[in-house]
Amino acid sequence: MEKIKEMSIDLETYSDVDIKKSGVYKYAESENFEILLFAVSIDGGDVIVYDLACGDVLPDEILDAIVSDDVIKWAFNASFERICLSYWMKRNYPDRFCSYSIPEDTVGNYLDPASWRCTMIWSAYMGLPLSLEGVGAVLGLKDQKMKEGKDLIRYFCVPCKPTKSNGGRTRNFPMHAPEKWTVFKSYNKRDVEVEIGIKEKLHKFPVPDFVWEEYLLDQEINDRGILVDLQMVENAIAFDERSKATITDEMLGLTDIDNPNSVSQMKSWLSDQGIEVESLGKKVVAEMIKDAPEDLAQVLSLRQQLAKSSVNRVGEIPLRREISTSHTTVRTVPYTAVQST
Repeated sequence: MEKIKEMSIDLETYSDVDIKKSGVYKYAESENFEILLFAVSIDGGDVIVYDLACGDVLPDEILDAIVSDDVIKWAFNASFERICLSYWMKRNYPDRFCSYSIPEDTVGNYLDPASWRCTMIWSAYMGLPLSLEGVGAVLGLKDQKMKEGKDLIRYFCVPCKPTKSNGGRTRNFPMHAPEKWTVFKSYNKRDVEVEIGIKEKLHKFPVPDFVWEEYLLDQEINDRGILVDLQMVENAIAFDERSKATITDEMLGLTDIDNPNSVSQMKSWLSDQGIEVESLGKKVVAEMIKDAPEDLAQVLSLRQQLAKSSVNRVGEIPLRREISTSHTTVRTVPYTAVQST
């Protein structure tokens, strides 16, 4: 095989961590994280799918290319592939893994983003959708993303509910549905074909170097994270829980409502007091307090405190590790993130 210059990659993975709640860093950090399928096109050639879940092994040339600064790796939403491969390489091929910066820096856990390019960023720069399916449809590609993918991902890539019919298992493996697995491999292959199609369609409109430099900076910020005192976060959560319990007890004593958090029960109680409302939104309750008798104003004020949602965000801090944005010059999607102290 000649020296690899460029690879287009798509992964299908499994983790017991919800990526939507926790982000890709915590997702791939899980001890139960696995790469199931690895689809790759080398230098624009045919797409090959390596079935890692069923025993396939990546060739040395591909393993070397993953960590090489001289080989450009392309993917749609490339940060997912890069972070997943970072953890996978560290666990399975620690002697081959190499990162960037100094060992004491937190970015030392991840592959250098300098050799990665993202077709989602390219698409966004051109004002196209931020989904592979959406871009393929708008560009009218010959090969479109397979619609079976969502169901297959739910089946193979996340834990399943144990039932009598599935023998109480908490995960579906290829052996449990061989036909589905075959389709899943085709889905994995097609994603790379669609990504290549996007590159071919957009090749006359290259992304400026300064945009890739901004993307690289964004990835480094994500890799590095921020320091957060998690003990302080845990104390804040505990304090909030005690405060809510106190407010709830006080409201129970004033109203006899079974669940002071229930909007319908609160509306019913207010109706008994001669007040009909369609909403218990923040502004509505604030206006009601202005003209309400003292005892009713007290209940409404307690209701406001109990309904505050901003403190819920504190509980999310230990769950996420992304920071900054999913960068494009057209759109930004903010993320919250931490590195524990």
